[in-house]
Amino acid sequence: MKKFSRFILTLAIACVAIFIFTGNGLDAKAAEKTYLIGTDTTFAPFEYEENGEQVGIDMDILKAIAKDQNFKYEIKAMGFNAAVQALESNQVDGVIAGMSITDERKQKFDFSDPYYESGVVMGVLKDNDEIKSYDDLKGKKVAVKTGTEGYAFAEKVKDKYGFDIVVFDDSAQMYDDVKTRNSVACFDDYPVLAYGVQKGNGLKIVTKQEKGNSYGFAVNKGENQELLEKFNAGLTNIHASGEYDDIVEKYLGKDAIKANETEKGFMGILKSSWPALLDGMWLTIKLAVVSLIIAFIIGITFGFMKVSNSKILRGIATVYVDIFRGTPLIVQAFFFYFGIPAALDFRMPVFLAGVIALSLNAGAYMVEIVRGGIQSVDKGQMEAARSLGLPHKKAMLKVVLPQAIRMMIPSFINQFVITLKDTSIMSAIGLVELTQSGKIIMARTFESTWTWLIIGIMYLIVITILTKVSDRLERRLRND
Repeated sequence: MKKFSRFILTLAIACVAIFIFTGNGLDAKAAEKTYLIGTDTTFAPFEYEENGEQVGIDMDILKAIAKDQNFKYEIKAMGFNAAVQALESNQVDGVIAGMSITDERKQKFDFSDPYYESGVVMGVLKDNDEIKSYDDLKGKKVAVKTGTEGYAFAEKVKDKYGFDIVVFDDSAQMYDDVKTRNSVACFDDYPVLAYGVQKGNGLKIVTKQEKGNSYGFAVNKGENQELLEKFNAGLTNIHASGEYDDIVEKYLGKDAIKANETEKGFMGILKSSWPALLDGMWLTIKLAVVSLIIAFIIGITFGFMKVSNSKILRGIATVYVDIFRGTPLIVQAFFFYFGIPAALDFRMPVFLAGVIALSLNAGAYMVEIVRGGIQSVDKGQMEAARSLGLPHKKAMLKVVLPQAIRMMIPSFINQFVITLKDTSIMSAIGLVELTQSGKIIMARTFESTWTWLIIGIMYLIVITILTKVSDRLERRLRND
């Protein structure tokens, strides 16, 4: 029992050290001279990651404008939906993510002058000669990406042409759905699909470009007007200087970069993306360890409350368990990262939001593990301890709990593995853990099969190692 206590104390100290070292404290309002800009992670050629940096038309335009207007900014790549929600909850100052300027969005956001005129096209498999127009889509499925012009266009014409839509969160998944023939076609913004075809996504464009809405830089309604004015002034200047045209030509011109064959296949993905995968794996492990230490403390505390003689304490513990076991983890993550900061008007680091959501969720399951472990100890143990004159609290800590912990260990190990895998859900709020790292790689390479295989192997290796270490710890504790 002493060894177990020392082990938990050591982990707790390490956890605090990691947390402080990574600087995951609440943002101070006074330090907001550097603008925080949200963006998508998988919308090439406007924004995507290459060699560990966010690049693309949007990124280069923002960089040029910031230089022209002399302001500093920090990019927060988190996916389109998460970026828009982060802007609504004031977690970021602005969003640039190929965001179409629509009347609906104008009610919530203030937009810059348009910086790109887009339009929708239809893509099909490059060897598909059956689907040539919208009329060929009757009774079939069409893939679209949420929040895009392609999605809006599909909603507008689906009844006219008699097709069903299948919605995805990023372009790579949408293209994969077509490549696996679950959908016969996809609708996407012309520059995005054209770039994907050029990079070897396996599709071809079969329709003319439909007129669509323009892209704009967005800030919250009535807020960050100085930033908006700087963006507009800088955009005018880079148009006048010709820098804007150079940026667009770089990604969409005839000399734009073609598919990189060195990033194809299992070994190609591994070699080109190894640093990003390791960074994602490290964040996954760190997030799981920190969350589980906190969850263990929560589990012990509320576990004791669950078996106490006080109806009030039992009621509090029961309500906590029911809430966090009765709601999806992704809903909890959205609530802590978007909901609470929006309601209380403060910014929360995404790592902290992930830790809170995972800790409270895993803690609810830990409570039941602790309760079950304590109640599995023979009642005679407590009675014997009390007959020797030990107070209830001391008898619980010195007699019942050590025996209960030995019974809980397998369940604790199982919860550790579950929480490690649950970290992948945090990609929905913009945490670039291992799963999100994979999505970013796929947005650049369009190699989903090999990317997911590599990520699956990495999860398997880490979980296997942790399981073996935990098994060894379990044997040592049982032998104490």
